[in-house]
Amino acid sequence: MNRWLALVVLSLAQLMDILDSTIVNIALPTAQRDLGFPADYRQWVLTGYALAFGSLLLLGGRLSDFFGRKRLFLIGVGGFAVASAFGGAAGDFSMLLAARIGQGVFAAMLAPAALSLLSVTFADDAKERGRAFGIFGAISGAGGALGLLLGGVLTQGLSWRWCLYVNLIIAAVAFVGGMVFLRDGDRPERRRPDLAGTIAVVLGLIGIVYGLGTAEAHGWQDVRTFGPVVVGALLLVAFVLIERRTEFPLLPLRVVLDRVRGAAYLSLAISGTGMFAVFLFLTYYLANTLGYTPLETGFAFLPMIGSVMLGAVFSGAVLLPRTGPRPLVPIGCVLAAIGMALLTGIGTYSTYAGSVLPALLVTGIGFGLIFGPVQNAATSGVRSHDAGVASALVTTAQQIGGSIGTAVFSSLATTAIGQCLSAHPGATAAATLAGYHLVFWIAAAVFLGSALVAGLLFRSGPLPISSEVLVSA
Repeated sequence: MNRWLALVVLSLAQLMDILDSTIVNIALPTAQRDLGFPADYRQWVLTGYALAFGSLLLLGGRLSDFFGRKRLFLIGVGGFAVASAFGGAAGDFSMLLAARIGQGVFAAMLAPAALSLLSVTFADDAKERGRAFGIFGAISGAGGALGLLLGGVLTQGLSWRWCLYVNLIIAAVAFVGGMVFLRDGDRPERRRPDLAGTIAVVLGLIGIVYGLGTAEAHGWQDVRTFGPVVVGALLLVAFVLIERRTEFPLLPLRVVLDRVRGAAYLSLAISGTGMFAVFLFLTYYLANTLGYTPLETGFAFLPMIGSVMLGAVFSGAVLLPRTGPRPLVPIGCVLAAIGMALLTGIGTYSTYAGSVLPALLVTGIGFGLIFGPVQNAATSGVRSHDAGVASALVTTAQQIGGSIGTAVFSSLATTAIGQCLSAHPGATAAATLAGYHLVFWIAAAVFLGSALVAGLLFRSGPLPISSEVLVSA
């Protein structure tokens, strides 16, 4: 029973982490007016968090392996709460940006520690592990949509500041629950840190996330976009070479080169790329084309949250222990692709019930079939002392995929809108819809590609069960 209470604690922490990827989006216009900063500064409130979070995840994962998962989890939860309080009380842009960067730093400790704790807590029983990862995957898949809902409720009903203050409530429960219900288990002997590898991967990920984050503003041919991306990619190549030679690597390559785990990381990265099309561009459509308020926009995603949870829990508890991820993840990706294709039918006078709701329900079930099984597979069969870094790779794959998706889709939409306006000056509404339609078609192709990758790379049959078990008391 106690390890199910541990699951509640870990799921709360995961919810807090995922919420902050979207909850601030709806609050940003109000925060901008309140604090009086220029519109082009808004992207840095999002990019600052993504830079710190994405670049430090692998380091956070390895630190949890070396110094204790529970310790890093509690530090992450506590630090995230402090940074959130700092941001909620922000009096100017620099204070808000510093708080978002702080949130990213502590999230990089929290996320891999939570997933690795989950993995080793439910390491001994395939059925219970499937249920646990189904619930955790439901939180991961629905958290972004829930962030939009909560962001609308808090911004419209209270203040944009409560989009940050709400983390204090979640963090308080997660911290106390973590103290009581989480157990660290045995830790390996501490080893000399891999400084060269750490520097290479942190700077490499910063370069890629930063470059992609500025693509919409500067364009792909600007050196400020492709320069950091190229340098970041070269640093990641150097990181792999360093890891092959060092005695105590930050990321042991055995974690990635395992066929099942490698398939899971690749599927997550590709699916993460497509997932942002739903949250970002459908939010634009609901708010700008249909005229929804922040609160109405948030509630519009509520059915998707329910379908994600249904798909994740059912697949994790009933299907995954029998079939493994090979049939589930491709089916989930195909359903997500169908949902994207349905969204290409939206128009200026479309109704929510007729055009948006069916797509959300289908896509939500697809996400549920993807995230729980993939997170389970990404940490299956891994040695206990590699659980943290294996878990960190899960979120790193999603972050990089999401950064690529946001940059590429935003750029494609802008280009499509510009071309349509050149051909038909003044047709702003039609041009905007053309941009949305292009994004959803490409997202459908991305999910189909993810289905192909998952179908080819995953092995048939149930996932392996580890004999290394962490018991929660």
